[in-house]
Amino acid sequence: MPGRMTEGGVAMDSEFAAWVGRQQVVTDTLDPLRSNALLRALGMPGAGQAGGELPQLHHWLHFWDVREPQELGEDGHPAKGGFLPPIPLPRRMWAGGRLEFRQPLHFGERVEKITEIKSIAAKSGRSGPLVFVTLEHRISGESGLAVIEEQDLVYREAASAAMPMPAGADTAPAAGDPQTVMPDPVMLFRYSALTMNGHRIHYDRPYATGEEAYPALVVHGPLQATILAARARQDLGRNLRSFAFRGQSPAFDSLPLHVCSERAGEALEVWTEQRGSRNMVATAS
Repeated sequence: MPGRMTEGGVAMDSEFAAWVGRQQVVTDTLDPLRSNALLRALGMPGAGQAGGELPQLHHWLHFWDVREPQELGEDGHPAKGGFLPPIPLPRRMWAGGRLEFRQPLHFGERVEKITEIKSIAAKSGRSGPLVFVTLEHRISGESGLAVIEEQDLVYREAASAAMPMPAGADTAPAAGDPQTVMPDPVMLFRYSALTMNGHRIHYDRPYATGEEAYPALVVHGPLQATILAARARQDLGRNLRSFAFRGQSPAFDSLPLHVCSERAGEALEVWTEQRGSRNMVATAS
C-alpha cells in the first residue's frame, strides 16, 4: 500500500507524493430541477429555470461520481484508489474549503470541472494521526472560468469511543440574529440523493452510531455551507465574491441548527450552532 502507519502518525512514502499534481476533468449540464429540489427541501421556493443564475454553491449538486456497488467502500464512499490516493485511515470527511466566484453560472450551461490534487499532508491531532488532502477545482461555463475552489478532505483513525450528544439547551443563541433550520433525516436523505453522496453517516443511523460512533446522523458539511452562503447573500444583498468555511464540530439530525451572522468589517462572519457549540464557521465577502 502506498503509505504506512507509524506510531506518531502517517508517514508519506514517495508514492503518495507522486499523487500531487494529478488532474481529472468532468463535464455536466446545470439542471434547474436539482436546485429547485434542494430549495424546496429547505422550505424555500424553487423557481430556477433555463437561463437563470445558478445559486452559489449549487454546483455541488452536479458532477456526480456514480459508482457500481462493487466500487464502493464500506462507508458508502467510492472505494479508495482511483483519482484520490488510498490513504490508510478509515474515516474521511469534507473538512472545509475556500471559493472565489469570478462570474455567475446559468442553468442549461454545459460546464467543465478540472480538479487537481494540490497537496497531501500528514499531521498528528488530539484524536490521533490525520491526513489532509487539498483539491483545487476550476469550474468553467460557456463564458469562461466561473469558480475557483479549494476543498480540504481529512482522513482519520476509527473512533476509539462513542461521541456524546452535545449538552446544553436547544434555545437559539442571543447573538448573531439566528435563523433556525431543523435537519431531520428526510432532509439529510434528500441532500445525499441530490449530491449522489453515499456516505452512510448521513442516512444510515445504525452505521453512523455503531460503526463510526456518532450519537446520531451527521449533517453534511456542504449542506451547512450552502445554507450559510445563502444567509450571507441575504445579509449582504448581492452575490458573493469569496466564501471560506471550515467545520469545528459535527452537527446532528433532529436538533435545531441555528444559522447566525455578524458583520466583520467589510466581510460577514456566518456560522451554524447547536446547543451552544459552533459547528461550521465561514467568512463571506
